Amino acid sequence: MKKKERRTEEMGSQWLNAMCEVLKGGVLAGVTTILALLVCAVLVSAGMLPVSGMYGAVLAVCILGALVGGTWAVRQVRGRSLLVGLGTGTVLFLLLLTAGLIAYEGTSVANGGAGILSACLCGGAIPGLLGRKHKKRR
Repeated sequence: MKKKERRTEEMGSQWLNAMCEVLKGGVLAGVTTILALLVCAVLVSAGMLPVSGMYGAVLAVCILGALVGGTWAVRQVRGRSLLVGLGTGTVLFLLLLTAGLIAYEGTSVANGGAGILSACLCGGAIPGLLGRKHKKRR
């Protein structure tokens, strides 16, 4: 009986550690995204990037941030890499959504939220797919 109890405790501990690493990866992705958006704002102010191209730049920055955070989280967890990558992208989207709600008091998915969600999830899924361990053939 004690072996079964120990296994469930170990599984719960592994799950908790994985969730902590996903949250850390999401925060890293958020910091990367904010810094890259700051660079984009400077480029718009300098006139090197047109204002009309800012939405595409935001999507590219979301993909970049999710790639960085997802890569870090996938390397830390080393199991269920696709779920870890998608979780990191979801955390990044929720961080961006929270920042948007704080700054603008009211947001809508129709204002580009679906594109940002897709960019965050795709950016997180790429390291999840590439970080997968291949099974050895016998």
